[in-house]
Amino acid sequence: MDTLHLLFNAVTVIFIVATMFAAGLGATMATLRGIFTNVPLLLLALVANTVVIPLLGWGLGALFSLPAAGFIALVLVASSPGGPFGAKLAMVQKGDVVAGAAMQVLLATIGSLTFAPTANGILTAADIGKGVSLDVVALVRTVALLQLVPFVIGLLLRRYAAPTAQSWHPPAVKVSNVTFLIVLAGMLLGNWRDVLSLLSSLTLLAGFVLSAAAFAVGTLLATGTRGRRTTMGSVASVRNVGPALAAIGIAFDNEPAILGALAAVLLSGLAAALPIAAVLSGRRSGGPAADEPR
Repeated sequence: MDTLHLLFNAVTVIFIVATMFAAGLGATMATLRGIFTNVPLLLLALVANTVVIPLLGWGLGALFSLPAAGFIALVLVASSPGGPFGAKLAMVQKGDVVAGAAMQVLLATIGSLTFAPTANGILTAADIGKGVSLDVVALVRTVALLQLVPFVIGLLLRRYAAPTAQSWHPPAVKVSNVTFLIVLAGMLLGNWRDVLSLLSSLTLLAGFVLSAAAFAVGTLLATGTRGRRTTMGSVASVRNVGPALAAIGIAFDNEPAILGALAAVLLSGLAAALPIAAVLSGRRSGGPAADEPR
């Protein structure tokens, strides 16, 4: 069991590092500069992802009267913006892929700093888990090392060794995809009893509703073309599992019930986000709707 636990942690680290490294390899200074200088879009996306959606997670957890494990998992997910599937959902829906990728990287970077105090504040205010709190300093340090450093390395490679970055980008994305699926499968297989027990607690429904509501919030709190706004919705609907997993390891000692609840929330969230992107893709397949202003 200890060997499996170590293997799970190792795959989780590989997933986080590969995802941020691939994001850095796929980003350009010009793209990031374009997003950074669009102040209204930037501010609205930050408010949506770091304020409104975490509060939605808190509200849904209270509305559905989730048990402690489900509530903690939902809040951790809601407080963690910049999920690595955001840019992919932009591709699926035929939206603004460049803006989606840039915003996902930006949110993941900022989220590595805002996640711990946000989640800690909500869990403390909700008084969940009898004095449960997050080690903010340790969590920020861990998340920064696993996300910021690989991203910067990838970005520097893209800037100063473009051929190498282009050749490394597809394998890095594949590693991110495969390890993400392995992490999800590991959480489910290792905690399937806990996942099944959540059926009666509405945790799955809460994760589904959170993702759908996050899409709506991300779309409404955005500027630009219809395609760009729905792309911001897709980015908002897929949260970043890396900080949540780090928090469970640091603050909750990989408690099986919370890992099971996290897996349930993530899976139900994807079950909401993917069909939305597919529907948008079908509507846009006949013309340039993604670029049409509204």
